Amino acid sequence: MNLKIHRLGDLQLKIMKILWQRAEVTVAEVHQTLGLEMNLAYTTVATMLRKMEARGLVRHRTEGRSFVYRPVVAAEAVSRSMIDHLIDRVFEGNLAGMVSHLLTTREVSREELVQLERLIAERKRSL
Repeated sequence: MNLKIHRLGDLQLKIMKILWQRAEVTVAEVHQTLGLEMNLAYTTVATMLRKMEARGLVRHRTEGRSFVYRPVVAAEAVSRSMIDHLIDRVFEGNLAGMVSHLLTTREVSREELVQLERLIAERKRSL
């Protein structure tokens, strides 16, 4: 299986999350949404969306004088690619090492542990 590798920077990921949530947005809408948390110029957002389109992450259509962007890649494909890259790079592909790290460095609720146990049990049954 040849999966495309998606590595997104922080700004690109924030933009993709907006697109996944709303399906279609203009540059102005992305700028307005990100303006609440970041100090970005409108032209920065427009340039980033053009670069993301060149990479095949988004597409646009023209509506009046505005470009309306939509995501081309699914959130699941991006998260899978980014997490696989992290596991390979930081943990040398060792999934147990990553899980151990998360369990010892993060607050984990009893509910989350029960959910993890259930996921592991389901995976064992499918092997």
